[in-house]
Amino acid sequence: MYFEQFYLGCLAHASYMVGSEGIAAVVDPQRDVEIYLEAARRNGLRIEHVIETHLHADFVSGHRELAARTGAKIYVGARAGARFPHVAVCQGDEVAFGQCRLRFLETPGHTLESVCVLVSDLDRSPEPFAVLTGDTLFIGDVGRPDLSPGHTPQQLAGLLYDSLHRKLLSLPDDLRVYPAHGAGSLCGRQMSSERSSTIGEQRIKNYALQAASRDDFVHMLTDALPERPAYFARDAEINRTGAGALAELPPLLELAPAELLRLQRSGAVVLDTRPDAQFAAGYIPGSVNIPLSGQFASWAGALLGLETDLLLIADSADGAAESRMRLARVGIERAAGYLAGGFEVWQRANQPVERLTHITVRELDRLQRGEAALQIADVRREAEWEEGHIEGALLLPLNQLATAISGAQLDPDRPVAVHCKGGYRSAIAASLLRRAGFQRVVNVTGGFDAWSAAGLPVAQVAVAS
Repeated sequence: MYFEQFYLGCLAHASYMVGSEGIAAVVDPQRDVEIYLEAARRNGLRIEHVIETHLHADFVSGHRELAARTGAKIYVGARAGARFPHVAVCQGDEVAFGQCRLRFLETPGHTLESVCVLVSDLDRSPEPFAVLTGDTLFIGDVGRPDLSPGHTPQQLAGLLYDSLHRKLLSLPDDLRVYPAHGAGSLCGRQMSSERSSTIGEQRIKNYALQAASRDDFVHMLTDALPERPAYFARDAEINRTGAGALAELPPLLELAPAELLRLQRSGAVVLDTRPDAQFAAGYIPGSVNIPLSGQFASWAGALLGLETDLLLIADSADGAAESRMRLARVGIERAAGYLAGGFEVWQRANQPVERLTHITVRELDRLQRGEAALQIADVRREAEWEEGHIEGALLLPLNQLATAISGAQLDPDRPVAVHCKGGYRSAIAASLLRRAGFQRVVNVTGGFDAWSAAGLPVAQVAVAS
């Protein structure tokens, strides 16, 4: 039997293909589906089944396009309310082909329609060897319980506890666990970077499975839920209907500097996808820097939304095309065009240019001791902050930075030094502050990791006795 995991690092998303005797099923496909078609050709398989473990909120799935291109049936939980041709699956339903058998478990909690898929290779044993857990059970974590408009997080967390303890944890300890996401995903808080595990390992190591009771589990999951990105609800609705094929998107226009400037002045946002060092050396005033490395599309969705007209700055035409593809993966389709020839063309046209200062952690230490008006903005998550932070810094998580700016938590007339864990999020934050009118902004290279490595003082959150 053929079994393969496809891991998309920029979204921390795992999808799967299972095949036997010339037939295959794809589970939780990403939006650009060519990788599955190519894998099927390479392995002599025909994709006849496309399975969604739930209506994903953090990315747009390619289930509709994949089904259209292969003639496959789409399977989704019966409570999804899906508005595309599909097979609604319930507890115990099966899909069988060749020596492969897929059996569905209804596991509501992350969403009402969530299902997990038991995978059996009948050449090996009638008993399953793996379970595809979607966003119900991650390696080291469980799915966030706040994605249903008709249920409270507490209600969903209670359902999730039941699904975990009555269904998944009743499975054999040696059963392999393959989730839909890994570390970096916004669908959980403490996901491991490991791509698979076993039920037994998770029973022992997964913090969320250590709760003493159902009530304790509900409190654990809901008392400090991270903010849900606004685009999640929109992506879930796109997936409920099924996204159109990527080929249907309009062409990405090549823009000259004057045309890009005209569109920017009309309200479009310039999204600079270059590395932070290149951006700092010179950028178009008012642009937002989200480097193509890292969680590019997730941060673009969270900070810019799906309804913003974007103008792309990239190193090349290929870089612009890659940026657009990644944006489309989270449902951002309003990329109007890109600066043809890159930033050098902008400079040669004598258009306005701004620069952003980068400093080291040693320079930050000296600046903090010598500049009384300095504000240090720590844009990490609260859990990172609690593990250690710079004395006197303000906790302003990146996804909440706009609220902090509008709420005057930072003074635009005072200097601001921005840092995160390693430098990626702070580069984004620094560009947002400059765009908001903060003039004296510096980005701290290497972030808190560099600060700690340099042996500089680390403050801890006081624990109440």
